[in-house]
Amino acid sequence: MSIPLVVLLGALCLLLALWAGWYTVRDRPVVARQLLAAATVELVLLVQAALAGARWSGVAAHVSPGLFWTYVAVQLFVLPLAATWAFAERTRWSSVVLLAAAVTVGVMEWRQWQIWSVV
Repeated sequence: MSIPLVVLLGALCLLLALWAGWYTVRDRPVVARQLLAAATVELVLLVQAALAGARWSGVAAHVSPGLFWTYVAVQLFVLPLAATWAFAERTRWSSVVLLAAAVTVGVMEWRQWQIWSVV
């Protein structure tokens, strides 16, 4: 896994979480721009998954494949599910769902980095 990509994903998740948190505090539903931001995070996650697959042979001996690829797969589903829920739920709770999803993806990213870095 690429350190710049991990940092980028962490920063994007943090920004999305702060944005959704701001909307939560203001009692506002998610807007389309936030869903576009979530789609951008998802696109970067897909790039990261592809790069991890390409580099897998060099670290396969050190990393538990089941654990790592489960994190990758689940991480790829969190934001689309949250975006679908947020789009359907047009209340303040849509912002809470997006906030929780952004934090979840950020924590999963950090955990993936830990798993990948085990020597």
